[in-house]
Amino acid sequence: MNTILDTIKKWSIQTPNVLCFDDVEDKLSYAELEKKSEILASYLQEHYPKREGIVVYGGHTSEVLISMIACTKSGHAYIPVDQHTPDDRLNLIVEESQAIAIISLSPWPLASTVIDLEQFTKITTQAIEPVVLSPVVGDEIYYTIFTSGTTGKPKGVQISFNNLKSYTDWMVSDFNLKTGQRFLCQAPFSFDLSVMDLYPALLTGGALIPLHKPEVDHFPTLFKRLPELDLNVWVSTPSMVEICLLSPDFSQEKLPNLINFQFCGEELPRPVALKLMERFPDADIFNTYGPTEATVAVTSVKLTEKLLEEVDRLPLGKVKSDTRLLIMSEEGKVLPDGEIGEIIIIGPPVSQGYFNNEEKTKEAFFTYEGDQAYRTGDAGLLKKGLLFYKGRLDFQVKWHGFRIELGDIDHHLLALEAVRSACVVPKYNKLHKVQQLIAFVVVNDQFKDADEKELAKELKQQLAQKVMEYMVPQKIDIVESLPLSVNGKVDRKALIGQVNNT
Repeated sequence: MNTILDTIKKWSIQTPNVLCFDDVEDKLSYAELEKKSEILASYLQEHYPKREGIVVYGGHTSEVLISMIACTKSGHAYIPVDQHTPDDRLNLIVEESQAIAIISLSPWPLASTVIDLEQFTKITTQAIEPVVLSPVVGDEIYYTIFTSGTTGKPKGVQISFNNLKSYTDWMVSDFNLKTGQRFLCQAPFSFDLSVMDLYPALLTGGALIPLHKPEVDHFPTLFKRLPELDLNVWVSTPSMVEICLLSPDFSQEKLPNLINFQFCGEELPRPVALKLMERFPDADIFNTYGPTEATVAVTSVKLTEKLLEEVDRLPLGKVKSDTRLLIMSEEGKVLPDGEIGEIIIIGPPVSQGYFNNEEKTKEAFFTYEGDQAYRTGDAGLLKKGLLFYKGRLDFQVKWHGFRIELGDIDHHLLALEAVRSACVVPKYNKLHKVQQLIAFVVVNDQFKDADEKELAKELKQQLAQKVMEYMVPQKIDIVESLPLSVNGKVDRKALIGQVNNT
């Protein structure tokens, strides 16, 4: 039984004409979502009987939403890939995912055979005989999201129906959501933060209100667009709301219906929280924490003036009721309250592992007292049930909410003709957030006489063809050599210390 699909169908019967997706020229009702996803699911189940992954490629459109729901209805895990993904990375995801089909709702840049927008439209507007569908259930994979990997190959995090239900049950019960609200839909569907608005909206008979990348990237357009969205629920990274707070009109006075804020993806700085509470004094503001491998988020805390008076660095919250958190030492010993160690997540939201990647799965996942557990790589401590974040244990960072393996950027820099060796490091600000990424690069001999500024600019442009925009370092320093550790490896810690004066 798939209770998520059952609830969406319930809304299509009770409120058929209510919009579940509301863009300026792209609107979709619950009845249309149900009907079109049913038709497409029938097609997919007939033509792709193997219950394997299907890539859904595009942006924030109703067709992408229909396709993801159709995949679930037909027993296939969907693999969301954003339309702004560079061709090289897109090709890697297609190869790594072993997808049996590709639904491309934006122009497809590769040579693969796809179900394109024209074919999608033809399929979803035809009359069909009803068929018995066999949706994703239980421990079957609901979606696979590909994240950055240290070898240059993206890792496919597999989330099952049971994982997702653990998450959505919590969201619907604990975040003061009401029926029929309008949810900001800004995070790409390929970023698991999007799950925080996607399913809670559909499960509460609400509407997804897309905010597209060009609108976010151009501040005057963004500030003009926000009041037009008429939002009730705001879901984003802290970085996104920081930008919006630059506008004096981002306030309760101007946006009186915006009553619920939910943050995930990176640390929420205390000054940002204070400013937001001043601007929206009557709104619920939730700080949450969780990696993709544990289904979006597992802890939450509702911010209050009293809490902010008591702390310098915001807590990540208390763990949800069906999940356990432990703090472990390097030796695997469970640490008491107040001691810093690695955050371990245990229970129903924890993924089965990475798709077709046994080595990485064994490194990150294990069984603890009979339950699935995940080593987050995050340092933290527990205090009176509240989790506090203390940084990364490895060289993975959060930048504008996106999780980045620094080794992934290194890998792609090293593939460039001019580069002999490279090491990317984060520079932090006073709020413990990544302020910028800096790449230290040693160039090959034939490029040593080149103008360093021009060469750095050229390297950025070349790198942008291989990785996502947010993975391109803001600064590239051309250096004679990189520091080495005692075992002969590039000493990233030394470079981190150098750029942060520690």
